[in-house]
Amino acid sequence: MDKKMKAAYYDVFGGTENIKVGQLPLPEVKEGEVLVRVKAAGVNPVDAVVMAGYLEGMLPVEFPAIPGWDVAGVVEDRGFSARRFNVGDEVYAYARRPTVQGGTFAEYIVLPESYLAQKPKNLSFAEAAGIPLVGLTAYQSMFDKGQLQAGQNVLILGASGGIGTLGIQLAKEKGATVIGVASQKNHAFMLKLGADHVVDYNGQDVGEAVKNLFPDGVDLIFDAASGDTLQQSLKALKTGGTLVSILHQGQGLPQNINFHYVFVEPNARQLEELRELAEAGKLTVHVSETYSLDHAAKALDQIASHHTKGKIVVVP
Repeated sequence: MDKKMKAAYYDVFGGTENIKVGQLPLPEVKEGEVLVRVKAAGVNPVDAVVMAGYLEGMLPVEFPAIPGWDVAGVVEDRGFSARRFNVGDEVYAYARRPTVQGGTFAEYIVLPESYLAQKPKNLSFAEAAGIPLVGLTAYQSMFDKGQLQAGQNVLILGASGGIGTLGIQLAKEKGATVIGVASQKNHAFMLKLGADHVVDYNGQDVGEAVKNLFPDGVDLIFDAASGDTLQQSLKALKTGGTLVSILHQGQGLPQNINFHYVFVEPNARQLEELRELAEAGKLTVHVSETYSLDHAAKALDQIASHHTKGKIVVVP
């Protein structure tokens, strides 16, 4: 008899009105794969973007598609040769596959075991589920592409959201000076996370404000906001400085900028590094709200508003 699991899913591209919640077949566990019982699934703006069909050229989608790329849970079963983890181990992962179909907004997910890392022991499942996509995005953007070093300074645009909040903490741990850009109401929050300076994007030119703080400019701009904030900030970048964006593809930027676009890749080794930082008390995750699977559409509406402080999480 085919086993079933409860999941939130969609059959056509569009908005959250297309989200259904019901029973889907439990995925089969193949060689080198593990079955994870989902305890929590982080919600990210990209989930709504994929569902709308905007990334179809980059990421093929097979229906019915279950949203969600962040997971924290427990290993329930293992396929042949999948022996890195034992049944009962608590794990977390960035679960994006080459084809979008089996996401994390479900009771179970099957993943290659190479995707998984041990869950940080000191974090709840909800907190751990808030790390993978944003943590890996910040890590790969600032360190792999941005080559951020101790003693340098980094300007983080969109610093109070999921990616920015991890970015502040990772950059501080590296020994960099951090300038966070977000609205006034989130300034105390960013300072608490370790930002050295905070800049409001409302009512002033962000680039001018940053140049007042750092007349020589900044070494790195990490852009998780784009739009006007990014355009204003360019004047605050040092000559020969680096811009890394997760939203802007580089069209129309000045030629003298060292530019990189980042679309985050799964990386279990980096997740283990993030786990170690979390267990050392150097990485905190602010979960602002949790939603049940039945309210997955509401969670996606909230994340699409781009006014989420920290992370929101779906708990099956």
